[in-house]
Amino acid sequence: MDDIRVVTDFPRKVREIENVWIPMPDGVKLAARIWLPQDAGQNPVPAILEYLPYRKRDGTVWRDALHHPYFAGYGYAGVRVDMRGSGDSEGVCRGEYLKQEQDDCLAVIEWLAQQSWCSGSVGMIGISWGGFNGLQVAARRPPALKAVISLCSTDDRYADECHYFGGALMCENLMWGTAAWAIAMTPPDPALVGDRWREMWEERLNGNGIWLHDWFEHQRRDDFYKHGSICEDYSDIEVPVYAVGGWADAYPNAIFRMLENLPGVRKGLIGPWAHKYPNIAMPGPRIGFLQECLRWWDQYLKGVDTGIANEPMLRAWVQDPLPPAAIYDERPGRWVAESSWPTQGIGERRLALSPGRLAEEDRSDAVLMICSPSTAGLSSGVWCGYGVVPDQPIDQRTEAGNALVFETDPLGEAVDLLGLPEFEVNLSSDKPVSILSATLSLVFENGAAARISYGILNLSHRHDDLGLEPMTPGKVEAIRMKMKSCGQRVEKGQRIRLAIATSHWPIVFPSPERATLSIHCTGSRMILPVRKANALEAELTPFSGPETAEPMALEVIKPGQPFCREVTTNQATGETTFRLGSDAGTVLHPHTGMIVSAKHTDTLIMHPDDPNSARGTSTWEKSFKRGEWNVSIALSTTVRALRDVWRIETHIVAKEGDKLLLEREDVKEFARDLN
Repeated sequence: MDDIRVVTDFPRKVREIENVWIPMPDGVKLAARIWLPQDAGQNPVPAILEYLPYRKRDGTVWRDALHHPYFAGYGYAGVRVDMRGSGDSEGVCRGEYLKQEQDDCLAVIEWLAQQSWCSGSVGMIGISWGGFNGLQVAARRPPALKAVISLCSTDDRYADECHYFGGALMCENLMWGTAAWAIAMTPPDPALVGDRWREMWEERLNGNGIWLHDWFEHQRRDDFYKHGSICEDYSDIEVPVYAVGGWADAYPNAIFRMLENLPGVRKGLIGPWAHKYPNIAMPGPRIGFLQECLRWWDQYLKGVDTGIANEPMLRAWVQDPLPPAAIYDERPGRWVAESSWPTQGIGERRLALSPGRLAEEDRSDAVLMICSPSTAGLSSGVWCGYGVVPDQPIDQRTEAGNALVFETDPLGEAVDLLGLPEFEVNLSSDKPVSILSATLSLVFENGAAARISYGILNLSHRHDDLGLEPMTPGKVEAIRMKMKSCGQRVEKGQRIRLAIATSHWPIVFPSPERATLSIHCTGSRMILPVRKANALEAELTPFSGPETAEPMALEVIKPGQPFCREVTTNQATGETTFRLGSDAGTVLHPHTGMIVSAKHTDTLIMHPDDPNSARGTSTWEKSFKRGEWNVSIALSTTVRALRDVWRIETHIVAKEGDKLLLEREDVKEFARDLN
């Protein structure tokens, strides 16, 4: 990332408050790290809050050092707060996006606004969890909160999150659930909390719980998920919202919905990026995102006219065709803009299905049947890509034997796709519970297929995510499925492919029985969002180059291992294994003297003919050391997709040095609810 400029000379000198305690109404204190201009006491500034459970002391510390001092240098207070029961904060955290989390944040915002160095105005910024709770807190309307920048987030905690995809149970329920459990089980730093650290740690070990149990307990879109989903009432949010994401990330669909439905000032930015801030993201091109943030904050926290309020509502990167690869340094393309969303500049191109073909003029009464191997989908990569490791989808032609494939003739002219493709299909199933998977790809002249978009639907959820209805075997029904949004150019001479399958492993777990879908070509079609060029893109001001504050110093004591992503097949048993692994090595943080190590594995196994053989195990190991202080945790979760139940097996070991502090095993079963 040699294109990133490191800024060390700012308009205002910066001072750091390494830790400050923010009192909550119930007496619990939250830990905060604050960067602010040295003269903020004489010239108060707005505060920019990032509120997370990811350990400010050693978890997000590297990223925090890049961003919050930068904001401070340009006249803001960058504030990073550990949520209750995480990092160095007191209390327990019993789950994600709880009302307690929001209530605490309201108290934090009120506290910030009352500080002598604060102007009384507060903004929230965050990615992923911090992007979610920025929206959720905005819906609570704290008076001091004036604007939000929300990255890689969602407006719908059920339909567009890491737990269920179209009503199908996601493998992320296991993988993210175990990662979150590991974060929740880590101790505070004695250098900040003193001798209380062990008591606080034991309180977390016994009180924070295993959050993924909640996600298996709630398999429909009930009140558990409606809480914290701003789509329940978009009008709750009155402050300006800048929604930011990337095509390689999991959450770009939410940006389109928020642009369409938020009632107030809103703006969208979608680049080629994965789940990272756009100034440090891959794939590139990276942009001067911190400068863009300052334009937003200056406009809505300081009342300075930066021109951002007069710019198009949506700015998006339309990617040029690039052969499929697990990792990209950069995605060539161009920026386009739309003044509103939805927009008349996007038209629908309807491509009818006939055996092997997609075409506007085709009409066919053929009925085609598909029963995919349960392992179909192994080329998909991960659901939420981080981009900096090889986690992107690879060549989709490896899936051709697992699916029904429909393909256009070579295009007579180039087209730009922008928005959400949709798949309309008339089908029947021979089982009451079955999965429909649709993958849209760009096919190059040499036959390589690069994924553009995909969608998954548990057909029991075809009408609703709460009032479910199993399929009636043999009954033909009309299904319409929205797919993942895209910004993609398809050149003249290239083809567009639709692949239909009955599994999408390891994005989602398979249905309890292998199902055969009968696809009726009559009335079935792929609907593409085709964009017309407009004058706005010629008027766009180029983004500045990427910048950060000075990176934090690190000393590598033991190098980590390269990211692992592999698929193997045991040809004796027939089982296929998908494995991810990372090892960050052992690193010294000189500014705190803490030595940190972390590694994890995700292993997912299934026989292609037996969906009830599907199982996954995620493991995490973490350790923290300084002098005589030496603590570690090791934990694992296994999910088994049995015929009638989800079986969850968990194991945790926590140690202080060689002394066993806690070891606990647990097995729970949850009845499968039409999934």
